[in-house]
Amino acid sequence: MKKASAVNKDAGRRKLPGRDTKPLRRMTEAKLPTRFGSFRIIAYEDARDGKLHLALVKGTVSGKERVTVRVHSECLTGDALGSMRCDCGAQLQASMRIIERKKKGIVLYLRQEGRGIGLLNKMIAYHMQDMGADTVEANLMLGFNPDERSYDTAAFILGDLGVRSVVLLTNNPDKIKGLKAMGVDVTGRAPLVVGLNETNRKYMTTKKRKLNHMLDLGGST
Repeated sequence: MKKASAVNKDAGRRKLPGRDTKPLRRMTEAKLPTRFGSFRIIAYEDARDGKLHLALVKGTVSGKERVTVRVHSECLTGDALGSMRCDCGAQLQASMRIIERKKKGIVLYLRQEGRGIGLLNKMIAYHMQDMGADTVEANLMLGFNPDERSYDTAAFILGDLGVRSVVLLTNNPDKIKGLKAMGVDVTGRAPLVVGLNETNRKYMTTKKRKLNHMLDLGGST
């Protein structure tokens, strides 16, 4: 398969702020009623690239231990357009439902499209997958790591919200390691295996085999 070129290899990489500059700034907040429940939505601006990240907060989380948290990376195709190529939209919706039932928790919505490579590069990767590559191979052929995401943004927001420790809604062990490396006290994990269908079975199997995601795919290895 011919190697493709990424549109911008720095799409998922950010410049470090100055020594005296906070990486994020809390901009505003509002009530957000949704079909999954009512949340408080807080917007944070990243000083490094101008992106806005969101925190959906349910209940009182400041000073609390073992707060249920979903660190969700933006997926326009899955979250907004209902794509069945991935499990992202299903994970976002399930997380909101779980946190609503618990009456306390946080969904962090981070602008890290395509595991950090950006929307256009993700579309190119989709084309490469249509030609036979899997999701990891496509990223590598574009010159990226399999996963370009970082979790400093999530750690900063959790600190700003005053959370003392978290239980993560995730299947991704690297997310747990990444947050712990940034000083987040991760005291537990809850699986989030949703959205499996025949269209995305290869994608899900690749995440399990090559990215070590903790997934029970009902017989898939």
